[in-house]
Amino acid sequence: MMRKKINFSWYAALAVIAKLLLTTTVLPAQTVIEPVIAGDFADPSIIRTNNQYYAVGTSSEWAPHFPIYSSKDLLNWKQTGYVFDKAPAWTSGSFWAPEYDYHDKTYFLYYTARRKKDNVSCIGVATSKYPDKGFVDQGIIIDYGKEAIDAFVYPEGNTRYITFKAYGLDKRPIEILAYKLTKNGLKVEGEPFSLLKDDQKIGLEGQSILKKEGYYYLFYSAGNCCGAQCDYNVRVARSKSFAGPYELYAANPLLMENEYWKCSGHGTFVKAAGGKDYYLYHAYNKKTNVFSGRQGMLAELSWPEKNAWPVLKEQSGPTLNRDLKLNFTKPEIDKRWQWDFRNSTPKILQQNGQLHLSGNISKNNLSGIALTVRPFSGIFEATTTVTNTNNALKGLVYYGDAGSAVGIGISGNEIEFWKVENKTRTVLSKLKVSVIVPLELKMKTADDLSLMVFFKQGNQEWQNMPTKEKITINFLPQWDRSPRIGLHFNGSVSQDADFSSFELKY
Repeated sequence: MMRKKINFSWYAALAVIAKLLLTTTVLPAQTVIEPVIAGDFADPSIIRTNNQYYAVGTSSEWAPHFPIYSSKDLLNWKQTGYVFDKAPAWTSGSFWAPEYDYHDKTYFLYYTARRKKDNVSCIGVATSKYPDKGFVDQGIIIDYGKEAIDAFVYPEGNTRYITFKAYGLDKRPIEILAYKLTKNGLKVEGEPFSLLKDDQKIGLEGQSILKKEGYYYLFYSAGNCCGAQCDYNVRVARSKSFAGPYELYAANPLLMENEYWKCSGHGTFVKAAGGKDYYLYHAYNKKTNVFSGRQGMLAELSWPEKNAWPVLKEQSGPTLNRDLKLNFTKPEIDKRWQWDFRNSTPKILQQNGQLHLSGNISKNNLSGIALTVRPFSGIFEATTTVTNTNNALKGLVYYGDAGSAVGIGISGNEIEFWKVENKTRTVLSKLKVSVIVPLELKMKTADDLSLMVFFKQGNQEWQNMPTKEKITINFLPQWDRSPRIGLHFNGSVSQDADFSSFELKY
């Protein structure tokens, strides 16, 4: 019997092709996009100096004001401090949208805050010889109508212009206006002029301007910035003249909702060491949403061809273990702690492995002092150890505002599980204990937004504090900021709360 000769090289090639077809029918899962600055870090501004990157973001009603981060590679960031330890005298709150500028060997920080006398949002300016410390407030630079927010400085030759969002709180349409800055950068001169109006009534703010091949490109954010119902996105318009008129890009938006993130917006650009331009902006993680806030994201800017409209492509930060463990062995207070400055003035002292927390509490504050950190998720487990005994309430808190908080603590010999909702304080459960300190406390959340609290003494097992009904945390998030987790004190100025540890796991 004759056998047909097989061409083994052709047969092998067919086998390889068949294998490729089989392996490419299933698409690989999309790569998860991680933030570069995790947790609530809205409206970021970025600057590069001396081969180092610095970023500053909104702090809203938390103090210290305007957190500053530094990085050597745009991906790995570490907090270095804040712009203001104390609120400038003219301000009452809403510390939003800080913006870096540098010239004449001086760093300028233009920022939004509400004016104390009338609660109108104005733009102030602070200066320093350093990008991450030493800022001194120079007062209000722009007071315009019922709202002036979101400053951005654009240099044009020897002239600098400051742009900002105006109106929106009266009957006139939102628009981006610009003033000429004085040479020292501390005042505006002349009359403002309009760059772009919100004719489509979709929102217009958070602008950043670049020039490319004879065009001025005005990047801006449209839509609702904040909260669970946000629909923010990044758009662009261009003009041959800085003053306009600006042509809207027909294929807007450039950044919008994807599988993992939503409500992208309000960023600024930086030129990296390699020559590429990157956009640092914020977005909500679709899974953790308002419980982790608007997180710091990075996108690469590219131009497909000459005179083409730009493209922004999301970049992923590194996957990091963001758990936190503090033991208070050093006298320096950790830079991550923040508090609600409108409703409390905490006193913090670290010595001999203890953190001592006390301070003044405003008259209408039912929640007490919350010394908190920015969370990276709404699903967490927090623990602390209380080491002193008095009648003040001392423990853990999950804090949205003075009128929206929940916690567990010990007062005298009673453990108390409490919440403040709709400005009403409720004790959810109480339990007397014989051995008072040291007392370990734990707070734990679940995917369904339920909350459970526990206590532990000595070598005992964790014991749950029971309640009549399931406790949820959906009432905690505020419109423009995420709730925060931390240590709690509610007592008189003469008392304090002592802690030997704080740990946060996600």
